[in-house]
Amino acid sequence: MQLRVVAEPAHMTTSPNLIQTPFSSDSTSAEVIERIDLSGKRAVVTGGSSGIGIETARALASAGAEVTLAVRDTGAGHRTATDITAATGNAVHVGRLDLADQASVATFVAEWSGPLDLLINNAGVVVPDLQLTPTGWEMQFAINHLGHFALALGLHDALAAADKARIVSVSSVGHRRSAVIFDDLNFTSRPYTPGLAYGQSKTANVLFAVEATRRWGSDGITANAIHPGTIATTNLQRRLDPDDVAAMQTSAPYAETFAESKVRYKTTEQGAATTVLVATSPQLDGIGGRYFEDCNQAQVLGPGDAPSTATSGVAAYALDPDNANRLWELSLELLGGTRERHEQ
Repeated sequence: MQLRVVAEPAHMTTSPNLIQTPFSSDSTSAEVIERIDLSGKRAVVTGGSSGIGIETARALASAGAEVTLAVRDTGAGHRTATDITAATGNAVHVGRLDLADQASVATFVAEWSGPLDLLINNAGVVVPDLQLTPTGWEMQFAINHLGHFALALGLHDALAAADKARIVSVSSVGHRRSAVIFDDLNFTSRPYTPGLAYGQSKTANVLFAVEATRRWGSDGITANAIHPGTIATTNLQRRLDPDDVAAMQTSAPYAETFAESKVRYKTTEQGAATTVLVATSPQLDGIGGRYFEDCNQAQVLGPGDAPSTATSGVAAYALDPDNANRLWELSLELLGGTRERHEQ
């Protein structure tokens, strides 16, 4: 597979050329990993017992990786592991992980030993009503960002011990709904809407990839973010009743992107394809801090583009290095002020 790059339009806000691959929105996880050998590699997939997490884990296992499903419901995890083992002939492990509970994250990290080649931050939630963790964090931000941030921080040494480790953060087109509102993360002074909360948490996923690559690139660790596409039958949607979904869609500034004429629903196998490609493709060796959709790097929306109404692309604020550094420092503070041992 040869690397092909295309020049960016003049209005684009980033300097790297866009990575383009032979794959598209129709590609499946099995197709993008067909020629990849992951024998001897180890992977963790959060939320690996449902939706695109299952298909991501299945694809990695089919290529020979030793996969661990990091899940809250270990019963579902073991059923999924049994199914994947039967389909691939490759044993799959299960570890308990509740991303809303920092003690659970710490336990998972403490129980991990040896190098880690792939960390797939796949789990995510949508919460229709304002909910706070016992520490006072808004639930979507706590799970979608802070839980994964703490997990990656705790697994840094395992990632650094591997050869060219990669982190993939599953973000969303929803990131274009909201930047990270640093002065009001927990909706204490503004009305709560699930779409805005989800959007800010998904922007945080992209910013994490930017800053993790900057800070950890010298350790051989790169991180990228992806949008999997719209998959109608995942646990993310099943957490909401139809009225909640309708309210989110019609209240969003990008509501027109939900119109039936514009939505292109994917299967779970297609939804997992971008994650699997970014985690394994040789085209991304040493490349991080970028955002991919439909198996290709997304264009960065320019000054004349409205992130909330665009049908594709990544908001410039989600790749902004100052925002990424600010979020990293704030996240460290929220986790108790623990300083990294790996800072540049």
